[in-house]
Amino acid sequence: MDVKYGFIAGEHRFFFLMSLIDVYDRAIVDYHFGLSCEGKHASQILQRALWKRQQFDNENPPVIRTDNGPQFISHAFEEACQSFRTVHERIPPKTPNKNAHIESFHSVLEKECLQRNEFQSYQEAYETVTNYLLFYNQRRIHGSLYDLSPVEFGKAFALQRITPFVVKV
Repeated sequence: MDVKYGFIAGEHRFFFLMSLIDVYDRAIVDYHFGLSCEGKHASQILQRALWKRQQFDNENPPVIRTDNGPQFISHAFEEACQSFRTVHERIPPKTPNKNAHIESFHSVLEKECLQRNEFQSYQEAYETVTNYLLFYNQRRIHGSLYDLSPVEFGKAFALQRITPFVVKV
């Protein structure tokens, strides 16, 4: 999980996108888009992502990896991790390569969406970015996923049409 910000030129202000990626299928499982980005938002994303991936009753606790941003060192987020029985790994300062999957996604988002649009309003930024996230999950192919989108990969995996692989993090 990490935070990316973008600029709304027409309103001279920034917006925040906090995203949670599943490193196995590269899907953005959940996200927060807003004018602020706090620990409570990170807690909400985590809860929704665990629910979507049916991880609340899992014997092996899920692992969430973040940097040391204020959202992720907040009491609200730490309490949520404990409450949801989730292992919280924080990468060392100045080592974004240790959180490469989400950093890679944010690089793609920057290149394919944010740099191509000069937003005039919050609504325009919200619509454009959320539409891009749908495209990313449903139609954008990934070389690391047998040239499938995350959704297609998930379906192929569930139907045992592809060979599972090991992700090293």
